[in-house]
Amino acid sequence: MHEGCATGGLPEEAPSYTKTKMEADASHGAGTIDRLILFCLFGGVLVITSYIARWSGVPEMVAKFPAAIGAILLSLPLFFESFQEIRKFKASSSSLAAIAILAAMASNEWETAGFLSFILLIAGQAVNRSAFGAQRAIQQLVNLTPDVANVVDGDTTRAVQAHELTVGQIVRVRPGENMPIDGRVIRGQSTINQASLTGEAVPISVAEGGEVFAGTTNLTGQVDVEVTRVGEDTTIGKVSQLIAEAESTKSPRQLLIEQVSQFFVPVAISIAGVVWFIASQSDDPAVKASAAERFITVLIVACPASMLLASPSAMVAAFASAARLGILIKRTDYLESAASLDAVVMDKTGTMTTGNFEVSKLVPADGVTGAELLTAAANAEQHSTHPLARSIMMTAEKANVSTEQTDHYEEVHGRGVKVQSSHGEVHAGRSSWLVELNGGIAGQVREVETKIDGISAVHVMVGGRYLGAVGLEDKVRPETKGVVQRLRELGVRTVSIFTGDRLGVAERVGRQVGVDTVEAECLPEEKHQQIQGMVRTGYRTMMVGDGINDGPSLASADVGVAMGLSGSDIATNSAGVALMTDNLDRIPFLIELARKTRTIVAQNIAASIVIVMVGLVLSSAGLLAVPLAGLYHFAGEIFVLANSFRLFRFGEDFAQAEHAAEEEAERRAGLQRRAASVRLSGVPSTA
Repeated sequence: MHEGCATGGLPEEAPSYTKTKMEADASHGAGTIDRLILFCLFGGVLVITSYIARWSGVPEMVAKFPAAIGAILLSLPLFFESFQEIRKFKASSSSLAAIAILAAMASNEWETAGFLSFILLIAGQAVNRSAFGAQRAIQQLVNLTPDVANVVDGDTTRAVQAHELTVGQIVRVRPGENMPIDGRVIRGQSTINQASLTGEAVPISVAEGGEVFAGTTNLTGQVDVEVTRVGEDTTIGKVSQLIAEAESTKSPRQLLIEQVSQFFVPVAISIAGVVWFIASQSDDPAVKASAAERFITVLIVACPASMLLASPSAMVAAFASAARLGILIKRTDYLESAASLDAVVMDKTGTMTTGNFEVSKLVPADGVTGAELLTAAANAEQHSTHPLARSIMMTAEKANVSTEQTDHYEEVHGRGVKVQSSHGEVHAGRSSWLVELNGGIAGQVREVETKIDGISAVHVMVGGRYLGAVGLEDKVRPETKGVVQRLRELGVRTVSIFTGDRLGVAERVGRQVGVDTVEAECLPEEKHQQIQGMVRTGYRTMMVGDGINDGPSLASADVGVAMGLSGSDIATNSAGVALMTDNLDRIPFLIELARKTRTIVAQNIAASIVIVMVGLVLSSAGLLAVPLAGLYHFAGEIFVLANSFRLFRFGEDFAQAEHAAEEEAERRAGLQRRAASVRLSGVPSTA
């Protein structure tokens, strides 16, 4: 263990999306697919015309003419794709298809070449249209934000295009309207449906000072919102970028598949050549005559298209399933890593606990009053956004403690804050930091700490004089114990708490939820070193946190998970996974989804290999005609897509059970409120 802690029992950058550009891209993509399908149908009509002409007794040279035109037209896109593959030295399925079509043309089998081109092009467009879901998902997310916002201008409002809004403007959002931006409520109160971002069905209440997010729905009251983030910087904009990045990135397994496919092309050509040679040397005239057809069918069924779809189709479906529950995965390799985790490390404050601290005890040093201690603490913490600081300020307001204007505010990373006041320099934070600054107060600090063991504390010193500590307690999230138990059921070997809080506080939470180890009083760099040590010793580690001090640890873990919509931007940017809700139940679900995805990918790869091997046997034996070989090849792709898209529905039971639990909790809360109202009115309760 690092001596500083107390021990107890990217791939290419994703494209940038705006609403206008997203709609244009989606429209262009869908339009391109539709035009190609019409083009395929036109070429197919020409090929069918040749078949009909031949059956009608038209001379062969005349009958083949429409098929020749159709074959040339239909094969051009395949030849272009093949050229691109060869130019990049990445010959794959298009190259095999092009060789098969050229072989049919060289054999004067124009109908065969045209029909084969038609089948492969239609199959490709069907696959593209099926896999177009990620693009549509991005468009649907972006469409949640309105085009026009009502900007408050004095006593009136004026309509402004949402993309023209700037940070600091005031936007009025009426009941029933969606939020156009991320912002902070400055007037009014309402309930907000955040299901589009968090997956949670129960709306939340917001009042002055509350945060709201683009794409969420204002349900009940009119609110004026100060713009804090616009466009791509909004939460929903980042969601869109993450989905786009997921669509464009390739996992290590997918890269391996593509490398294998490149070697597979010369192997397939060699097999086809051997089949052609053996058949052409046969004494059986029928076998000899079918040599060219067997060569073509071998190349068709050997196309590794279904294998190339095995991983990306499953990943797109898994990302969509995760996003529905407010889990945003930045890259496919994070999802792959989550499938093999055996250690989970969680921050305490704001992750395992709610982060909503309440001042439970004031412990002033000898000769100091409680009011003096609370006033000094409030003076120091009034500029901080830390949960402990906010709780101290709320208590000070309730106690009518007035704060003075302080200067030179500085937050000392991992230790506390210091400001300049009229009484001298004020330090508020960890006891060890204050002792470092003034070793003479060590005895007083030890005496105070004996009175606040097991709860968090902010120690205060003014002008070198130690005033005491403010004790605060944080509630453990109700689902945390069940999550730890579920992680063990999933095979996680160790569940740990890494926190900057005191050892006594961390151990109390650890005992309550049942973790294996506790690392307390850790600075950010010490957390980071601990995670690196676990990775070096062979653990596949997940780190879950929400604060700025968790950033290095989130980045160094195999999978970093940032908690909550309101978490630190640094934590979110450092993590590989972002949770849009504070519910820890998403952690075991993520692991289950990753393992299910790994299984689906393995099934896809195995099925692709079996389909190719069976096809090679059938085509080598002359049991597959060219048209049937094209359909056989297409069937492999359809199987892979259908198997992968089962993941779209993974987690539906989880979401339904969660919504039912939320509704039941709301019902019980309503009954309790009604019973309390009846008791207050003096009427006997019948609830």
